[in-house]
Amino acid sequence: MSARTRRTAAAITLAAALTALLPTAANAAPSGEAVLNGTKGNSMTISTGATYVIMNGTKVNFGVHVRDLAWSPDGKKAAFVDGAGNLEVASPDGSGRHIVAVNPGNQTWSHPTWQVAKADSRDRIPAKNNLIFAASKGGVSRLERISATANHGTPSVLPLDSYLGRGTTPNPLTGNAWPSAAGGYGTAVYDNTRTGEVYIRDDYLRQQGGVVVRGSEPALSPNGEEIVFVRSVKGHDHLFVETLGKPAVDITPYATTNYTEPAWFPNGKAVAFRTPTGTDVMPANGATGPVKVSSYVGLVAFRG
Repeated sequence: MSARTRRTAAAITLAAALTALLPTAANAAPSGEAVLNGTKGNSMTISTGATYVIMNGTKVNFGVHVRDLAWSPDGKKAAFVDGAGNLEVASPDGSGRHIVAVNPGNQTWSHPTWQVAKADSRDRIPAKNNLIFAASKGGVSRLERISATANHGTPSVLPLDSYLGRGTTPNPLTGNAWPSAAGGYGTAVYDNTRTGEVYIRDDYLRQQGGVVVRGSEPALSPNGEEIVFVRSVKGHDHLFVETLGKPAVDITPYATTNYTEPAWFPNGKAVAFRTPTGTDVMPANGATGPVKVSSYVGLVAFRG
């Protein structure tokens, strides 16, 4: 059997395997465009920078331009950057919008992520309900944080202390972008555009962290144990998955286009990601290749 035949057969197998994850992977959009829209019947959403968000097989109008939408772990709130560059929070139907933080101007805010964790009375750790995002000014990008319940609040620079015993070189405070938080303790990963590496930030008893792997655009799995990220291989952006403490695995070794901006399915068994022509999905273990589920090109997120 040729490599091409094997890949075709794998794609057919994957399409069948993902039926449970995407009950109706192909259906016409409400406006009549003949496009695949794999958001129907599941928790996948796609934000494209328009005033609507693609979810549950339809377009939900938020009333403002929505960029880089991210969902709270319980799926009850959406955080995003609006057309004015402010950080907003809204309900899933676009109602109840309020500005968490006003962009002071001359800054580009991007990729908010929810840092949510329960209180730990044993170790006297308070509950966390924050938004972490990247703020770029004059070409210098930093990670900032603000309470998700703030109203026209002022973000603060996120501390990024290094692990003890990892050498004298501190974690870089600039060039940081693309934060992704998950798990039960407020752990987050992010990339650094200057070093070309992915870092982890552990925020349980005290903040600490360090380099994990070479790559970009990381997403931390729902259980906080795996990272899917992007790395260039022979001229194309591939997706890699690393289980913390183990070598990274290229799950898209036959990529002939760019796969970027990955996101985890809530069960941690599959990933969705952006392609130049839409949105694809595949198993996180790379057992079979990508399958296109939507012609909408944008940032994928999942509602818990």
